Amino acid sequence: MGDDYRTEQDSLGEIQVPADAYWGAQTQRAVENFPISDETFGRRFVRALGIVKKAAAQANSDLGLLDDETADAIVAAADEVIAGDHDDQFPVDVFQTGSGTSSNMNANEVIANRAAEILGEDVGERAVHPNDHVNYGQSSNDVIPTAMHVAALEALVKDVEPALETLADALDEKATDFDGVVKTGRTHLQDATPVRLGQEFGGYRTQVEKGLERVRDVEGRLAELALGGTAVGTGLNTHPEFPEKAAAYISEETGVSFREADDHFEAQAAHDAVNEAHGALRTVAGSLNKIANDLRLLASGPRNGLGELEQPENQPGSSIMPGKINPVVAEAVNQVHKQVVGNDAAVNAGAVEGQLDLNLYKPVLAHNFLQSAELVANGSVAFAEKFVAKLEANEAHCERQVERSMALATALNPAIGYDRASEVAKTALKADKTVKEVVVEKGYLTAEEAEDVLDPEKMTHRGILSGDD
Repeated sequence: MGDDYRTEQDSLGEIQVPADAYWGAQTQRAVENFPISDETFGRRFVRALGIVKKAAAQANSDLGLLDDETADAIVAAADEVIAGDHDDQFPVDVFQTGSGTSSNMNANEVIANRAAEILGEDVGERAVHPNDHVNYGQSSNDVIPTAMHVAALEALVKDVEPALETLADALDEKATDFDGVVKTGRTHLQDATPVRLGQEFGGYRTQVEKGLERVRDVEGRLAELALGGTAVGTGLNTHPEFPEKAAAYISEETGVSFREADDHFEAQAAHDAVNEAHGALRTVAGSLNKIANDLRLLASGPRNGLGELEQPENQPGSSIMPGKINPVVAEAVNQVHKQVVGNDAAVNAGAVEGQLDLNLYKPVLAHNFLQSAELVANGSVAFAEKFVAKLEANEAHCERQVERSMALATALNPAIGYDRASEVAKTALKADKTVKEVVVEKGYLTAEEAEDVLDPEKMTHRGILSGDD
C-alpha cells in the first residue's frame, strides 16, 4: 500500500496501519470494524487511560515486574497521553466492543510504540510490547471501568463542583442585591402573597448548593477502582500488591483520592456507582432547568410579560423582529437539561445490563457520563457569568404590581376573618381597586390599620399581622 502504510501483525494476522500512526493492529481493526458514529472518546477519558497505564507501569516497576528502562519509557509516553499530546491517536469509535477492549488496546499500542521511540527503537517493532509490558497485570475488563471512575470523578471534582460553586455565588450575590425588592409571589402561575426577590434568589442558591452536596455524596463510590481484578475479578496474572500500589499512584497523579474496589466482582460486573453519580448530574441539570425557566418568566416582556427582571442583552433575538432580545443563555441551559435526561436514560439502561461477570456497556456509559458532566459544568458557568450576574430588578414595576395583587387579602384573615377578606378580594378585583382601598371603604379597617396590616414588606416575614401591633 506504499510508503503511507506499514504492516503490523496481531493474533489474527497482518494488517496495514498508517505509517505515521502510533496505534497498531488491534486499533486499526477497531477503526475498520466500528464506522458507527464518528464519535471518539474525549480529553477526560483519554487522559484517564494515560493515568491508568502510567500508574500500572509504576506499580509493576516497584514490584520488580518491569525493568526500570521499559517502565520509565512507558511512564514518559503515558505522560504525553495524559497531557493531550496524542489525542489524535485515539480514533476508535465510542460504539465498539462492550468491554472497551478496543480503547484499552488503543492506549496500549500508542504508549508502547511511543515508548519504543523514546528508547530509540522503531515504531511497530514491539521493542515495548502493548500486552506484555504496557498491559502487564491488567485486562480491559478492569482497565476500562478504572478509567471510567478516574475520568468521572476528576470531571466532578475539577469541573462540575467548581462550576456549581460559581453559579451558587452568582445567585447569592443577586439574593443580597435584591433582598429589598418586594414583589408578587406566584403559585399555580397565579398571584400569591408577596415575597422578596432576594428570597426567591436565595432559594435558587440553596437549590444549587444542595445539588453540589448530592454530587459530593457519590464521590466515595466513584473512588473505588476495579484495577487488579483482571478478566473476571479474580486478579489472575496480577501481583497481590498491584491494586493498592496502582491506586496510590493514580491518587498522586490526579490529586483525587482513589482506592481499590471493595469487591472486584461487583466493580466489573455492575456499574451502579456510575449510574448513581449520573443520577446526581441529572438532578442538578433539572435544578438548573427550573431556575432558568423561572428567570425566563420573571424577565418576560419587556412590556407584555411579568417584567420583574431585566435580562442581559446577550445578542439580537430575532432575524425578523427588530429590537427583540431573548433569554438565549437560559434557553441553552434548558437544552443542556434535555440532553442530560437523554444521557441518563442511556446510562441507566447500560448500567443495569451485561451478563454474569462483566457489564458490556462500558464505552457508552463513559461517553454519556462525561458529556453530561461537561454540559452541566460549562452550562453552569455560562449561566452564572452571562445571565445571572447581569440580571437587574425592575423595582418600580414590582412595587406597582404587588400593590395591585388580590393575594394581599391573605394578610386580612387574622384581622377581619377569611369570609370578609374573601369578600374584599372579590370586590377589589371586580371594581379594579386595590385591596387596601376596598377594606377601608367597607369599614373593616381604618386607613391606618390597613396600612399596617397590608404592608407588603411585612408579609415577607414569618408572623401574624393583626393591625393591633
